[in-house]
Amino acid sequence: MTDVKVPSVGESINEVFIGAWLKQPGDRVEKDEPLVEVETDKATLEVPASEAGVLQEVLKSEGDTAEVGEVIARIEAGAAAEASEEKPADAGEPAEAPQPEEAPASTADAPPAATEAATGEEPSAVMPAARRLLDEHGLSAAEVRATGPGGRLLKEDVQRHLDAGGTAGKAQAAPSEPAATTRPEAGVAGARREESVAMSPLRRTIARRLVEAQQTAALLTTFNEVDMSEVMALRSEYKDAFEKRYGVRLGFMSFFVKAAIDALKTIPQLNAEIRDDRIVYKDYYDVAVAVSTKKGLVTPVVRDAETMSFAELEAAIADFGARAQQNKLTPDELQGGTFTISNGGVFGSLLSTPIVNPPQSGVLGMHTIQQRPVAIDGQVVIRPMMYLALTYDHRIVDGREAVTFLKRIKDAIERPARMLIEV
Repeated sequence: MTDVKVPSVGESINEVFIGAWLKQPGDRVEKDEPLVEVETDKATLEVPASEAGVLQEVLKSEGDTAEVGEVIARIEAGAAAEASEEKPADAGEPAEAPQPEEAPASTADAPPAATEAATGEEPSAVMPAARRLLDEHGLSAAEVRATGPGGRLLKEDVQRHLDAGGTAGKAQAAPSEPAATTRPEAGVAGARREESVAMSPLRRTIARRLVEAQQTAALLTTFNEVDMSEVMALRSEYKDAFEKRYGVRLGFMSFFVKAAIDALKTIPQLNAEIRDDRIVYKDYYDVAVAVSTKKGLVTPVVRDAETMSFAELEAAIADFGARAQQNKLTPDELQGGTFTISNGGVFGSLLSTPIVNPPQSGVLGMHTIQQRPVAIDGQVVIRPMMYLALTYDHRIVDGREAVTFLKRIKDAIERPARMLIEV
């Protein structure tokens, strides 16, 4: 029997949060095949099988915590998966057709799945895919009959319940009424429910760090707006050739990373941090790019971004985005960073005040691009405009420096050629 232990997942991380089990007891597993997802306060990782065999025992359920090095499952190396308990009918004898049983009168009109779920007992565990489907249809786990190993509620159980007509809070029509004319009574909106869910380590860390930022730094935000015409024209002209040559799309983020580095070189305080009573200036530019996932906002770091080309920046950012959605980012990729860029515009945000990620001293917020009337050379014209927001730590950055920094980014974006010749 081989023990599956929580691996070391990064410096100073001693505890993890058990996520979804990707295999169940009795399942065949191959060496290095993912068994379970574990969450730290920085990332979600997969724990692979150290040996090929059969998963015999799961010692930690979804939602439990476990320490690094703790045994969470056991694998019987080289064993074969359990065969189905149901034996096929003998080839020489036709299988006898099951005889239908008359349903009790009190439940004859109820769908089978709904009848079996009438006990209201909670399943021992709810699989993530099942939880999403429950939430989508407003169901609770107690309404659905669980058929998974150990009483687990599977996605298939929820789908079977829905296919059989199971719903939550839906008024049942009288037998004589056609189903198509069923209407809930006025004032009946179904039971008011609450669900208490433990915060994941990632969400707890986000909450803690945001509060710390507000309590320990003197945060102030300054705003400006930028005309995106030149960058959009440049991108439109070269995007096909760029993608053909480098195999990655040319987006706006690489322009803003380049512009931010240019501005950071001009205002080094925004690339510095406070340590005790000293200011530490950095001559490297590790730019953190905020990426939204289902579990929260993460900020993978593009290290030494000042040495990278537009194509390298776009490839790195695209890779971070894809792996973040698959929970494939490593803790090391989420640590550090000297400055952060957050693009709320992808969600339609017009204006916001981003929060600094300590111990950094600044964060740049990008927003949605809108066609707006602006005055240029005494004429009102329509231009694609974006609001920019810079939140900074006023302990180290003065207002004049913050405004100069944001103005420098505006100038670089409105005249992108200057980033290429570094003036």
